[in-house]
Amino acid sequence: MGDMTSVLRRRPAQRRSAVRVERMLDECALLLDEAGYDALTTKEVARRAEVPIGTFYQFFRDKQALVRALALRNLDAFLERITQRVAGADLGHWTDLVDLAVDEFVHMKRTTPGFGVVDFGEVLIAPGGPALPGTHRALDEARDNNEIVADRLRLLTRELLDAPAGPGLDRALLVAVEATDAVLKLAFRADPAGDPQLIAECKQLVRRYLADHLP
Repeated sequence: MGDMTSVLRRRPAQRRSAVRVERMLDECALLLDEAGYDALTTKEVARRAEVPIGTFYQFFRDKQALVRALALRNLDAFLERITQRVAGADLGHWTDLVDLAVDEFVHMKRTTPGFGVVDFGEVLIAPGGPALPGTHRALDEARDNNEIVADRLRLLTRELLDAPAGPGLDRALLVAVEATDAVLKLAFRADPAGDPQLIAECKQLVRRYLADHLP
């Protein structure tokens, strides 16, 4: 799974087209917050983005492709923000990345338009779930969203912190992502802004797990 442009029907060749794509994604995110996934329509996204509906279909096959592109843009932004924060932090151990990643995810849940409905592909009826059936594989029909997130985090971890490679790291990061996903859903069910105590418990749980399983 590549970056957001990998799901477009065609890559925007000109700056004007790239701006239009970003505007459609921005309006998609705002509409998800305002009306939810069920009420999201390609026609309304195009109207609000001030592009002809034909232009919408030049880049996106349907509503699902639009939301998939938004989810990939969210994932790219999340990883980029982690990279920037690591550059300015003094991390004593690679598991310290847990706190930083959880904090960034929570920040995006609170501030990024549409992220409470669609973060990395799964479509949530409310920020704490439940999810619409089938959307656990919104990014790739053959793999769960969390597998793709874990893969991207594995590459980032190896690049930034020289973490050990191998199947142990792959498995542990997948378990850590699944655990984080579940506990943070619980935190946002308990409090629309994310329950601080449950967020702290999430960090502790994942840090202890990774410390027990990896060097």
